[in-house]
Amino acid sequence: MTPTPFGSSATLPSSYYKTPTLPADSPRNQLSFINTLSTLHFHTQIQTSMASASFVKLNASSSPWIGQRSFNQRPGSSSRSPAARVSVIRAGSYSEELVKTAKTIASPGRGILAIDESNATCGKRLASIGLDNTETNRQAYRQLLLTTPGLGQYISGSILFEETLFQSTTDGKKMVDCLREQNIVPGIKVDKGLVPLPGSNNESWCQGLDGLASRSAEYYNQGARFAKWRTVVSIPCGPSALAVKEAAWGLARYAAISQDNGLVPIVEPEILLDGDHSIDTTLEVAERVWAEVFYYLAENNVMFEGILLKPSMVTPGADHKEKADPETISKYTLTMLKRRVPPAVPGIMFLSGGQSEMEATLNLHAMNQSPNPWHVSFSYARALQNSVLKAWQGRPENVEAGQKALLARAKANSLAQLGKYSAEGESEDAKKGMFVKGYTY
Repeated sequence: MTPTPFGSSATLPSSYYKTPTLPADSPRNQLSFINTLSTLHFHTQIQTSMASASFVKLNASSSPWIGQRSFNQRPGSSSRSPAARVSVIRAGSYSEELVKTAKTIASPGRGILAIDESNATCGKRLASIGLDNTETNRQAYRQLLLTTPGLGQYISGSILFEETLFQSTTDGKKMVDCLREQNIVPGIKVDKGLVPLPGSNNESWCQGLDGLASRSAEYYNQGARFAKWRTVVSIPCGPSALAVKEAAWGLARYAAISQDNGLVPIVEPEILLDGDHSIDTTLEVAERVWAEVFYYLAENNVMFEGILLKPSMVTPGADHKEKADPETISKYTLTMLKRRVPPAVPGIMFLSGGQSEMEATLNLHAMNQSPNPWHVSFSYARALQNSVLKAWQGRPENVEAGQKALLARAKANSLAQLGKYSAEGESEDAKKGMFVKGYTY
């Protein structure tokens, strides 16, 4: 059962709980009230992430509340009691390696190639060029991607599906070795997909925590060094408080388990593009979601220096009558991040979320026109692969053409990460949107 973020036996200073009284009959006021409380908890917990990943001892005699409840303190007991102490262990024995991995991925001019589609979704990609969904065809496509000469100049990490992590090329080389030879960090998708969330407004939750520790240890032994867990939030469906809490709690538990097994967790609560809402609504929801996420990350003693984020860009809903230009999207997105994400986080690796290849690159470029507290980059799937599939067409003689297409898109996004991209010479195909209503994978 998901624990509530409120209610504790610890006695808190009154200054921490000066919250406004708001009318309950207004949805906007309810959301503001939740935002206020989540932000309050977020700020009281933020300092816990800045400590080292080994041992952090919190002495209740000097500070009764430093982002961590004192579980030894009984109701009504004095906060000055010398017995009220908590020892917190973060990231196990992998702290230095986690920080190094995160910094390698968040390196200048590089981003993530996401090829972690399930076998079923990969089959949809292959079907678009007339190929059957077989292991041989999936192997051929992913081999094309991961053996692209020079890819490591622009790509720092690649998220793999489990099949690919344990797969070899047709000449017997492990796929993970193809990546490591180019200084690309292998990653692994660890969630088990979305299922309906009972008691919600037709929303979903992400499963996969059962057995995650043992699976993560196996993935680490196979060469993976970071992980990905994707959950989603739907604005047209609310989002309900239950769905937001479930998304945040699941991400936090996954992140703690990943770090304990040597994997840098990518934290990804995707706010879906579906809907006709304005960009202001997206901003409001995104702030609420990320406040809740960081509250639970701190509750679970996740080391912020050893994580990466994969947020959605703050845009209007796909059906909204007014589209936003890259400058507006950049302004709103960076506003949200600066309000919610501590600078201890090494990298922000955006998802493309159904934008066209060029839109995703232009928006990333706009966000890198001035310095940011974090490495602001990309973790694209369709926005890197669409051109590749069209160039390859499943034919052995077109492998080189497919690899050139991948390298061109990777270079464009590398330049965008450096704030040096120009859309001059982009093809018409790169301008075509890839949004699919109710998209699943």
